[in-house]
Amino acid sequence: MSSNTPTTPTATTPDKHPISDETREKHVDWLMGLTQIPTAAGKEHRVIAWIDRWLTGRSGIEKRVDAHGNIELSLGGAPKTDHPVYFTAHLDHPAFVVEQITNPTELILSFRGGVMSDYFPDAPIRVYTDDDRYATATISEEHDPDGKEWSETEERPFKMYCARSEEPHGASVGDVGTWVLPDAQIIDDEFGGIIHTNACDDLAAVAAALCAFDEIRMAQDNGAAKNDVRVLFTLAEEIGFVGAIGASRDGFMPKGSRIIALENSRAFPDSPIHGGPIVRVGDRISVFSPELTGAVAKVAERIAGGPALPKASEKMSDMPTWKWQRKLMAGGACEASVYCAYGYTSTCVCLPLGNYHNMAGLAEAQAGTHEGTPRVGREYVGIDDFHGMVDLLIGCGMDLPQSPGFMERVEKLWEGRKFVIGS
Repeated sequence: MSSNTPTTPTATTPDKHPISDETREKHVDWLMGLTQIPTAAGKEHRVIAWIDRWLTGRSGIEKRVDAHGNIELSLGGAPKTDHPVYFTAHLDHPAFVVEQITNPTELILSFRGGVMSDYFPDAPIRVYTDDDRYATATISEEHDPDGKEWSETEERPFKMYCARSEEPHGASVGDVGTWVLPDAQIIDDEFGGIIHTNACDDLAAVAAALCAFDEIRMAQDNGAAKNDVRVLFTLAEEIGFVGAIGASRDGFMPKGSRIIALENSRAFPDSPIHGGPIVRVGDRISVFSPELTGAVAKVAERIAGGPALPKASEKMSDMPTWKWQRKLMAGGACEASVYCAYGYTSTCVCLPLGNYHNMAGLAEAQAGTHEGTPRVGREYVGIDDFHGMVDLLIGCGMDLPQSPGFMERVEKLWEGRKFVIGS
């Protein structure tokens, strides 16, 4: 792991909330620590333990857990309302779970998440025991547990794989398995660095939510407005938003909540890494709540001092140095669609992500032009994009408008320019 954490210039939110270089470095440490934790859908206990340690010594934070294991953090000093602002992120990442011990050197594992089958043959994995030791094994073949023929209208819950180890693995049913990847590191570049690590999706967003929440907590302790800002961490997103569905069905969040789901979404040429955090207007399933999306975008404009892209009358050189993006991001699905489906007002802010779900060379693998067997790699995000997400969340937590204010803008345009059509 690289220890040369790059620093970035002190940023200021619309509420004049300065973040020092020292604090930025602390935030990157949390990012580095969280994104290396082995986790899987239904097996998020290591991440939860990290969060519990993080909570130790931080006064004024209340923790509430629902019937499904989803975790809410709220600020004890702020009044509880029926319209809180939520930052939400999920605690799992695509990974293996041991389902059966065949013998001391053979395992059967489920894979809980979406990764192309081409990446599995002969892939090395690590299986972590409860005491955090790990054994190395190799995927030998796909496993069909019951020989059942699945119809087009049915979906197998998980892919299953056999793995073999050269030495006794010492694993137990329920242990988590991950790909074998190089150690995490930050690689410097002209934009402040890129973190290459095991699981940005969605643990980088978990880190960003905690960073912003902590800054808001301290600001409120120092006299800032005591807004009802909460964090929701959900389980088992990678196998179909299970935690978010449970929380929504049960009404764990007040119906008047404004929910900002945090994600890591596959970067494309028009949504690049180092382009800034993305105000995501929708995914491949739905378009999110327009008023809330617009309100978050308004906060981004306040921070940046300008829009995400230059207008036709502007030059690129006129653009602000604090970058942000506004995109559909239709390559995947997001918990914001779940919240919207259950009647909540919700939108998404995401980080542009490289090696989505650890699939290095994904474009070539999808096109069938990959040379040899595709292999996994570390996911990566821009450090500047991560800091930008923290800035944006702090801004939303301190002053999220009720609406984008577009109606006020068009009314002002009407009053000032209606004379040209003789009205």
